[in-house]
Amino acid sequence: MLTLEPVYVLLGAFLLFAAVADLRAKRVANAAFWALVAVPFLFGKAILTASTAGVQWPAQAMGVGVLALGALAARAKRSASVPARDEAERAARAGNRLFLPALLIPLVTVAIVLACQYLPGLMAPLLDLKQATLIALGLACVIAFAAALRVTGAAPASGLHEGHRVLDALGWAAILPMLLATLGSVFAATGVGDAIAAIVEAVIPVDSRLACLVAFALGLVLFTAIMGNAFAAFPVMMAGVGLPLLVHRHGAHPAILGAIGMLTGYCGTLLTPMAANFNIVPAVLLELPDPYGVIRAQWPTALALLVVNFGLLWWLA
Repeated sequence: MLTLEPVYVLLGAFLLFAAVADLRAKRVANAAFWALVAVPFLFGKAILTASTAGVQWPAQAMGVGVLALGALAARAKRSASVPARDEAERAARAGNRLFLPALLIPLVTVAIVLACQYLPGLMAPLLDLKQATLIALGLACVIAFAAALRVTGAAPASGLHEGHRVLDALGWAAILPMLLATLGSVFAATGVGDAIAAIVEAVIPVDSRLACLVAFALGLVLFTAIMGNAFAAFPVMMAGVGLPLLVHRHGAHPAILGAIGMLTGYCGTLLTPMAANFNIVPAVLLELPDPYGVIRAQWPTALALLVVNFGLLWWLA
């Protein structure tokens, strides 16, 4: 049965490959950065097992490693965003077929997740149903990689080197979603949600469903804009407003509230430079003259989506 562990090991192996490639190119800071990021993917299970058994130093060492990542990020150098000439020629020959590997990722992921939901007896012997979504995403990425090699006619090593090039072009922003998601968990565990609940209850009439929903939606957008990612804002706002006020007090549907609420939070992602991997890095990769050009193009869409999502929350949740 396939578990999530091989997916993490595969990610760690790729990051280790990137570290070795940077070391051979004498980009020491880059090499150290990716090597540190690879450690939790390769040895995360062992670190968790040690912590559960009362051995704390591996987890503490990872905390030091996170601080080291901040120092290394300032010294790491981004590589050129332009692919090698032969890779660019392969891409040009492939034409619109290049979209196929990218589309395979969501299609295969959704197909596997739906199969796990509606055919659990068939899928249970094949993969861990508790981690079906992440396992499906990992499988989809492997299938998409194979499809990309088929479409372009490139060798697997070429795909790895191009992946490393893109990773170095993104730099520290590549791991920003993971760190922000962790930050959201930390905020939720330290009682930030309770503090938000106390503030909201002191400011708005909590007996009003409309007022609570407005606070929830706008709070998600605001916290997402501050933190740079809805993964960090969502647990805080759900703990502070979503669960105690909307679900428990006003009887909102928790699944619908969570699904559309997360999408509402991403309206804030479109508005903030803190979401560097979405809004700043693309401007750098595309060499746009305006570093905030992506945000300027997105803000009308963000506001329109916010209005639509709020309407869906009021109508469905």
